[in-house]
Amino acid sequence: MSFTKIRPIPSVEEILSAEPLTPELVRIKNERDNLTKAVLTHADPRFLLIAGPCSAHDEEAMCDYAGRLAKVQEAVKDRVVIITRIYTTKPRTAGTGYKGMVHQPDPHGAANMAEGIRAIRRLHLRALRESHLTAAEEMLYPDNHAFLDDVLGYVAIGARSVENQQHRMTASGLTIPVGMKNPRSGDLSVAFNAIRAAQVEHEFSYHGWDVKTSGNPLSHLIMRGGVDLNGRPLPNYYFEHLMNAAELYGHYTHTNQAIIVDVSHDNSGRRFKEQPRIACEILASRRHSPLLHKMVRGVMIESFIEEGSQKPEDNAYGKSITDPCLGWEETEALIYKIAEGSE
Repeated sequence: MSFTKIRPIPSVEEILSAEPLTPELVRIKNERDNLTKAVLTHADPRFLLIAGPCSAHDEEAMCDYAGRLAKVQEAVKDRVVIITRIYTTKPRTAGTGYKGMVHQPDPHGAANMAEGIRAIRRLHLRALRESHLTAAEEMLYPDNHAFLDDVLGYVAIGARSVENQQHRMTASGLTIPVGMKNPRSGDLSVAFNAIRAAQVEHEFSYHGWDVKTSGNPLSHLIMRGGVDLNGRPLPNYYFEHLMNAAELYGHYTHTNQAIIVDVSHDNSGRRFKEQPRIACEILASRRHSPLLHKMVRGVMIESFIEEGSQKPEDNAYGKSITDPCLGWEETEALIYKIAEGSE
């Protein structure tokens, strides 16, 4: 192999002992986890909102954003349960570009995954401590989940990873909800198979151990659109798409059947300003159909403090350095619209 060893990666025990979850944070996380699980198991009628930037590159701005979400959460708590999107890994279609805080804890510095792992745990602990909201992460590297397992409230398996066996088996051992995105082809059967795989037990190799999982009954579908053979976006958030997905779900024996709709990515064609319109259209579809009202349990949006995106060297506070995002004013207004329209 042509690998060059750069530095050792700290063990899970090292990371967790250096930055432990306090008893108070355990209590807060358990309370928020119970809310999220109740929504996804249809025990709570509230609507789930997962909101945050495309990628979290700045701890200060990310925690500032989470604090703003927390204030709005208090105002809409009777109708909406908010999870902060804190994605510290960034899949790259062509392999180049900023790959997330776990790779580069300083977006202007060199890659250092050992320090990146420490940085993302500090970020998640601080965000939970200051906002009292649990966070969502994308599981790009299954082994890295162990560094955040005790602090996360939600995990998404991305469109590029959803067919991967290690992702599916790792998801089967988690005790928090795991959303399976449809692949970029748009084929929902891939996501439904991933949900099934995550809901059953497995025995496999993980962090140097032969492990056995019991299955995750909280794995579910995320609809994020797809692309055609020429790479053009094909949304799947329209009423007919949602009805088709809900009806297909009924042919499977999956427990806790639930749909989350990602209003960004190929559903918006990466036109970030379309996200409020798409979210409102999804809410209208739920009001129109009792089946969708039951099955569509929430939406995901990409937003940050400042709208749009920038190059890393531009250094604008609270502005994405990857995909463009809604700004805070539009985000806050959208959350109140979601609260009004989610009944």
